Amino acid sequence: MCGRYSLSKSKAELEERFQAEMLVDFKPRFNIAPTQLVPVITSDSPRGFSFFYWGVTPDFGHNKPVAQKLINAKAESVHEKISTKGAFQRRRCIIPADGYFEWKKLGKKTRIPYRFTLREEELFSFAGIWEEYETVSGDTQHTFLILTTTPNEVAGEVHDSMPVILSREQEKKWLDKYSSETDLLASLKPYPTELMLSYSVSSLVNSVQNDSPGIIRKISPMDQFGNYTLFG
Repeated sequence: MCGRYSLSKSKAELEERFQAEMLVDFKPRFNIAPTQLVPVITSDSPRGFSFFYWGVTPDFGHNKPVAQKLINAKAESVHEKISTKGAFQRRRCIIPADGYFEWKKLGKKTRIPYRFTLREEELFSFAGIWEEYETVSGDTQHTFLILTTTPNEVAGEVHDSMPVILSREQEKKWLDKYSSETDLLASLKPYPTELMLSYSVSSLVNSVQNDSPGIIRKISPMDQFGNYTLFG
């Protein structure tokens, strides 16, 4: 599962890395959570950023715990399940990021947050799919899911899955409407272990209300209660 990520780069850095135009202001984000409106790039409009809701819109997700929201889809079955097959074939997207978070369980109660990045902490993207629907009031809304797969060795130390991280070449194939199913599925693999790193971060990340640079700073392992631990 991927339930939180960061995008702490500037608008200019995003436009340069993804060769796409962003027509609205963007402030770096350090603790992106489900139901929030964030930038994606779709196969329908690969030269521009769109802003979609992650998983569900805020109204739909109000007062529901994250576990009950559909925010991820398994890469192994995305092309087969009725709920995701159509989007896999026609509505693919990439989700810019520069890190994501998972919580390492130690015993029954202790959970330590970790951030996962590429070695140089550069921008990358997750593979995703998106949907369009009409609200009761007649407005058009867009949502996206992040695809997950089996973890590499770095991610596997903390969690039993990881988001699908795409290389630049894989991004092109994922956004290409004419890519074959074989090529698409070949991209949905664990990212190479040697190109990633992880480190423990502040328990501030536990609350979606917190969104500051301190969240992505490396610290000694700390549990969800703010207590430092020797077992991270």
